[in-house]
Amino acid sequence: MPSSARLSKSALLDAVVRAVDDAEWNVLYLEAPEQKPFVIRIYRGEESHQLRVYIWNLTPGGRGRDPDEYRIQITGFSQFENHPPEKTLILGWWEEAGVFAGWDYAKHSGTLGGSPSFQIKEQNLREAYLNGFSPYTKGNGEVAIGFRPDFFVTYVQQLEQLHGFGGSAPDFQVLERFAQHPLELNTLPLEQVSTPRKTAIIQLNKKLRDSSFKARVLTAYGHQCAFSGMQLKLVDAAHIIPVNSALSTDDTANGIALSALYHRAYDRGLVTFDEEYRIVTNDKELFKLQEMGYDGGMESFRKSLRPLINFPPALSDRPNVTMVKEANRLRGWVS
Repeated sequence: MPSSARLSKSALLDAVVRAVDDAEWNVLYLEAPEQKPFVIRIYRGEESHQLRVYIWNLTPGGRGRDPDEYRIQITGFSQFENHPPEKTLILGWWEEAGVFAGWDYAKHSGTLGGSPSFQIKEQNLREAYLNGFSPYTKGNGEVAIGFRPDFFVTYVQQLEQLHGFGGSAPDFQVLERFAQHPLELNTLPLEQVSTPRKTAIIQLNKKLRDSSFKARVLTAYGHQCAFSGMQLKLVDAAHIIPVNSALSTDDTANGIALSALYHRAYDRGLVTFDEEYRIVTNDKELFKLQEMGYDGGMESFRKSLRPLINFPPALSDRPNVTMVKEANRLRGWVS
């Protein structure tokens, strides 16, 4: 029987907070973090979600149980709480692979029985680690979802729809097939899936693409800003040709790692790089800011820039010259 590391309550909360933070969302503690369940608000921009989080360690099923089974053992509570419009999360954390599992509050809103436990297969946890997420059902209408931390916010956003797949066996089969073959979205019979669940699959697919692009670009650049060399976990994967252009792709060669500051400056056309990878500032726009009295920090902004971008060692990962030229045209640069 495989072993399973057990984290403390505070470490389990840290796993949640790290997942939110890595998604570039923010966390507010609405109740003391020492208490359980954890009550937090996650937000970014205008979107926010209040969460009541119940979380335990995922451990092997134990003697006499399916050796492929992992479970959370519910302790300390006879009933889960929910105070709309907050969302109640019932989660497990598998430390060895660094993945979550989530169960449907709607299926467990009543009084809990003696020594309750919720199950998921190890296979689903491993598939979640590899593919991003993986649904599991015993065929009783309830769906458990295994998911990587980078899918935490997406799981929250699509919570009801994802667990709702248990209400339709054909819909669940489509979700299961998509989880196992996430690159084959166009081969799925989505027209047979109810609209809210179809939307959930499309959002999962978008997240899969975004996560893959971000991971590939940041890895290629060593998690360093190509303009300044900064790390500090403040580096984004920016598209060279903007995503709203029909010519944009999620190829690594259409990506560049930039700190949050230079990412915004790049998108706004204050700084760019040319086909020879030279970093160039838009002196005309910077002069306009100076005339308006908005030039505070400009010297530091310029001083931190490298003469040439820091580019990946692999030729195939470096910015595509044709894409660089097109991106500069779209942003109004004149060579």
